[in-house]
Amino acid sequence: MLFNSFDFLVFFPITLIVYFFMPAKWRYLWLLITSYYFYMGWNPKYAVLIGLSTAATYVSGLLLENTEKKKMVVWFCVCFNLGILFFFKYFDFALGNVNRVLDLLHIQIIEKPFDVILPVGISFYTFQALSYTIDVYRGEIKAEKNFFRYALFVSFFPQLVAGPIERSKNLLREIVELPTKKLWNYERITKGLMIMLWGYFMKMVLADRIAILVDHVYNSYYMYGSVELLIATVGFAFQIYCDFSSYSTIAIGAAQVMGFTLMENFDTPYFAQSIKEFWRRWHISLSTWFRDYVYIPRGGE
Repeated sequence: MLFNSFDFLVFFPITLIVYFFMPAKWRYLWLLITSYYFYMGWNPKYAVLIGLSTAATYVSGLLLENTEKKKMVVWFCVCFNLGILFFFKYFDFALGNVNRVLDLLHIQIIEKPFDVILPVGISFYTFQALSYTIDVYRGEIKAEKNFFRYALFVSFFPQLVAGPIERSKNLLREIVELPTKKLWNYERITKGLMIMLWGYFMKMVLADRIAILVDHVYNSYYMYGSVELLIATVGFAFQIYCDFSSYSTIAIGAAQVMGFTLMENFDTPYFAQSIKEFWRRWHISLSTWFRDYVYIPRGGE
């Protein structure tokens, strides 16, 4: 289900109405149901994969608090989840490279046993779920005992398919505190809706309109001169930024309407003065995830 689809424009208000008026203690279950419905709108089979990732990291969190073999649990969980991610995201790429080598060696090419369809958002929820396991391993948070609350943390629909990639210390804590939250706040809801509106403007008015020019020039690049190609290239840079950033912006606004605060994901990256600064300001949740869970643990500073 796309944010800029008619289905979402029906889905979101219905979700909000039920969410605001149902008993506070059941709100997280309603959000879990709607999050899985939202995700299954792409392909119902995807629910199996996100369910596997959720179950594996949930059980790992519980084991980490009840076993001495913590590293073994973490390694198994990481390998299991990254194995699924690699298979669905890079299997075709890897098999293609293997076949190129075999072809050069005049060895029979390996036929694809089946088509691998990339599940939407698999990288985002895999990294989010793994961050929870690692946080429990480090002792930064306690393992969540309620499976359904944890499942909502992994599958929360506003940021499920395009980020930002949230941390358990933020989003899971807010889910746990949900029954005590005062949800009806006019200023917060209005601000959240305005953030969503700005996201829709970036996507439907800017990104989609710029794409018409860019696609037209790139599809017939041999017909245009250097000036037109330069304009199309600059336009593409703005198109990809507005396209990607708009989804995160809509997600942040939708979450705010429901009383959740998600991290900012873009900070005017094209104003950066270096490549290093650019990556700190582009898809912030992903770059900080790799910094905190890969780079620094491997000895980086």
